[in-house]
Amino acid sequence: MKGLKITGIGLALLLFQAPIAQAQKIQARAVIDSTNILIGDQINLRIELDQPNNVNIEFPVIGDSLSTTVEVVEQSPLDTFQLDAENQIKIIQNLTITSFDSGRQAVPPFYFLLKYDELYDTIETLPAEFFVHSMPIDTTKGPVDIKSPYGAPVTLKEVSPYILGVILIGALLFFLFYYIERKRKNKPIFAKPEKPKEPAHIVALRELDRIKEEKLWQTEEIKSYYSLVSDTLRTYIEDRFRIQAMEYTTDETLRAFENHKNLVSPKSLEELKNILSLSDLVKFAKYHPLPDDHNLTLMNAYFFVNQTKLEDKKKSQPKDEREGEEVEFK
Repeated sequence: MKGLKITGIGLALLLFQAPIAQAQKIQARAVIDSTNILIGDQINLRIELDQPNNVNIEFPVIGDSLSTTVEVVEQSPLDTFQLDAENQIKIIQNLTITSFDSGRQAVPPFYFLLKYDELYDTIETLPAEFFVHSMPIDTTKGPVDIKSPYGAPVTLKEVSPYILGVILIGALLFFLFYYIERKRKNKPIFAKPEKPKEPAHIVALRELDRIKEEKLWQTEEIKSYYSLVSDTLRTYIEDRFRIQAMEYTTDETLRAFENHKNLVSPKSLEELKNILSLSDLVKFAKYHPLPDDHNLTLMNAYFFVNQTKLEDKKKSQPKDEREGEEVEFK
């Protein structure tokens, strides 16, 4: 159902003082989605207002009931939509209503306050009606006995404490058996397996890749770049050759290789000398290398690691041939 009622005098004054209102349309409606329901059922009541967007109209304030027999269960916020007509909008509010009284029920009109310049008027919707039906009662059967309670099926929530109890008892028995066995074998109850150490060349190559990705030489962090490269090689030398390169000076490190000429090839030793010496000049003498030296230093570091890495020869040599051998050059 829909309707519109505007006081005649107020509308005449509005149209007289504002001629533009003649081309504008104001409509208010209250529509329910069902006219017949069972007692306690809920229906939707939609309140609509079509108005120009330059007119100030106050929406009615709705409480928790519309009458003594019609209750408001829920109400939505106001939704505003732009209509196809120029400067015309639609405002909608949805109400969920119900009634616990049987018979014909009426939704009273909703009143909207219209303000235009110094004029005030009201717009109201037409009342809406719906019929509430009570539940039918079969009077032909007469009095009947009270039905016994239904047996509800067992749910997971009810049996879960028993399941958890069985699991807990099983876990305790397993732990007790495990504890006795470990004590009998004189072993610790909890033994954390040692993580195998990565080969020195894997760690060094990964660190060189990270230095390459950072490109510190492009951000003028030359000193940090050469420090990282030299420290990576010194760490690799300590893990690979057991030479304390992190504590030795460059001369002491090179002298240690010269005293054991079978450790690295002369070419690899020359590349190492160039890297460490250039790094010392940058770190301690504030030397500024040429741009080509940055890439060359990193390439020589890769070369040194790849040419001196320890190969796995367990699959190709017997145990007695491997004893005492420390390094194989690729």
